[in-house]
Amino acid sequence: MNVRILNKTAEEIKVEIEGEGHTFCNVLQQILIEDETVEIASYSIQHPLVSNPVVYVRMKDGLQPEKSAAAALHEAAEKIRYRCGEFRDGFEKALKEWQKNEPPS
Repeated sequence: MNVRILNKTAEEIKVEIEGEGHTFCNVLQQILIEDETVEIASYSIQHPLVSNPVVYVRMKDGLQPEKSAAAALHEAAEKIRYRCGEFRDGFEKALKEWQKNEPPS
C-alpha cells in the first residue's frame, strides 16, 4: 500500500492512499473517530475508478498537544492491525470448533 503525504502540520494531516477504496478508508475513519483527541476524520474519493482516496485528520485544540495528527493516524493503523488479528484468531477458533462438531459426510 503506497501512502503519500499531501499536507502535514502538527494539528492536521492529509494523505493519499493508493489502491484503496471505501472499505479500508471507512474502517480507518471509524477508528480515528474513536480517538477523543481527533476533531475531524474524513476521507474523499473523487471518482472510484480513477481516483485514490484522500484521508484528512485534524486534532482538537489543547487536549493533548504532544500528540500530532500523524501520531493519531499511526495509532489508528496499529489498532486496525490488532483488531484484524483478533478477528483472525476468533475465526480460526470458531472454524476449529465447527470442524470438530461437523457431522461426517
